[in-house]
Amino acid sequence: MCENDLSHWVRAGRDRRVLVVGDLILDRYVYGDAERISPEAPVPVLRTVERREAVGGTANVAACLVALGCRVVCCGVLGRDRHGDSLTRLLEELGIDAAGVLKLEDRPTTTKTRLVGLAQHRHRQQLLRVDEEDVSPLTPDARDALTRVACKLVSEAEVVCLEDYNKGVIDAALVQAVVDEARRRDVSVLVDPAWIDDFTRYRGADVLTPNRSELSVAVGQRFDSLDALASAAAELIETLDIGAVVATVDREGALLVERGRPWEHLPTVPRSVYDNTGAGDAVLAMLAAAVAGGADLASAVQLANLAGGLEVEKFGCVPITAEEVLAELRLEDRRRNGKLRSPDDLLAELDLRRDRGETVAFTNGCFDILHAGHVDLLQRCRREASLLVVGLNTDASVRQLDKGSDRPINTFEDRAAVLGALECVDYVVGFEQPDPESLIRIIRPDVLIKGQDWADKGVVGQESVESNGGRVVLLPLIEGLSTTAVVERIRSGASPHTLPNPIP
Repeated sequence: MCENDLSHWVRAGRDRRVLVVGDLILDRYVYGDAERISPEAPVPVLRTVERREAVGGTANVAACLVALGCRVVCCGVLGRDRHGDSLTRLLEELGIDAAGVLKLEDRPTTTKTRLVGLAQHRHRQQLLRVDEEDVSPLTPDARDALTRVACKLVSEAEVVCLEDYNKGVIDAALVQAVVDEARRRDVSVLVDPAWIDDFTRYRGADVLTPNRSELSVAVGQRFDSLDALASAAAELIETLDIGAVVATVDREGALLVERGRPWEHLPTVPRSVYDNTGAGDAVLAMLAAAVAGGADLASAVQLANLAGGLEVEKFGCVPITAEEVLAELRLEDRRRNGKLRSPDDLLAELDLRRDRGETVAFTNGCFDILHAGHVDLLQRCRREASLLVVGLNTDASVRQLDKGSDRPINTFEDRAAVLGALECVDYVVGFEQPDPESLIRIIRPDVLIKGQDWADKGVVGQESVESNGGRVVLLPLIEGLSTTAVVERIRSGASPHTLPNPIP
C-alpha cells in the first residue's frame, strides 16, 4: 500500500471516539546527576535536578490516542490519594475524558517512580524503578461498578481498547461484559494482553496484540520461526474465539493472523532503540485509531509498526503524534516520491529529523543548467550538516530576476528532477519570490550556505538564521563557471576545452 493510502487512514482516525479500559498508572521521574559512588555502598549517588510526572499504563494509551487526534474516554480505578489526584489532573490537561474513572478508598493509585541518572548532564540512564501498587483483584462491589460504567461507555465509542498490565483491573468477567456489549453495538474490541500464562480472560475479543514474548509465555513455547508463531496464533484464535492476532516481533515488525486467512508478515524499518518503554501502548493506540477510521487490519498494522518504531527512539513514554506518523510516512516513501517537497511537508519532515539530532543545511539558486560548479558547491554544502535542502526558484521567480527573456531554459519540474538525482541533495523545495527570505524563515536552517560572490552583496536570510543560533557559510566558486557563461559559450560555439578545471 502506498504512502497516500496510509496517510488517509491516519487522517481518518482523527476525531474518532475511543474507549480505553485498564490499569491506570502514574509515572514519576526523578532526574539527577550521577557523578560519584556512595561511600556507604557500591551504588551511584543521584543528585536530584528535576522531577516530572506523566501518565502511564492505560492512561498512556489514552494520551497516545489523543496525540493521534482521537476523542478518548478513560475507564479504570485510582486511589483517593495524592498520586490519584496527580493522575486525574494530568488526564484533564491532556483533554482525556475521565468519566469512567472510579476512585477507591482502600486501593492505592498504581505508581512507578523511576530514578534516572544524567551522564554528562545529558544522557539519560534509568538506575532504579520503585513501584507502589496493589495488584489483587478488585472487590466485588468495585468490579460491578467498573463493569457497569465501562458497558455504558461502550455505546459512545467506535472502538474499545482493553490495556492489561495485570494490576487487578482486567479480568474475565469485565472482558466478557465489555465484549458482549460491544458486539451488540458492532464496536471492535482490541486487547493488549498482560505478560501472563493464560489468555482465557480475553475470550471473544476482535483483535489481540501480544508481543513475541507475551505470546510465548501464554502458549508455553518458544518460537524458532515466524511460521511457528503464526501457527500458535491461529490456534489461539480458534480456542478463544478471537477475530485476529497482531503479534509484534521486535525488529522483524509484526505478524497479522486473521481467522480463515493466510498469515501476513509486515516488516518494519530498523530503528536505533533508545528505550522500549511505551512501545506497546503506541502500537495499540495507532492500531485503534486506524481501525476506528475504517482501515483494514493490514494497513492498521503497518501504521502501528511505524508508531511503535518511532516510540522506541524516544526516552520514556512520549506519545507519537499524527504529524510525526505522517512525516515518517513521507520519509519512507521518499524514494518513490522523489525529493521535491512543499514547504509545509518539508517542515514536518525536518522537525522529525531534528528530533533525532540531525542538522539542516540550506542553499538556493535557479540551477537552470546544472554544471560542474553547481555539483561542486552542492557537495561541499552537504558536508556542513546532516542533510541538505536546496531552495529552487520557480519559473516565475526566475523571470523576476532579469536573467533574460528566454530564462529559465529548463522548467522548474526538470530542474527539480536533476537536482533530486544528486546524492548530496536531500530535499528540493520551490519558492515563488525573487529571494528565499520567507522560505528560510519557515525552514530555520542550522547552516545557510552561499557562494563567496555574495560576500559584498549581503546574504539573504543571514539575520534570521543567526538569530536562531545558526551560522552562515560562504564557499568558494569555480571561477568562470556559471549558467550564464555556459549559455553564452553554447551560443558562440566555443570549445568545451576552454572551461576551467574544478577546484581540487
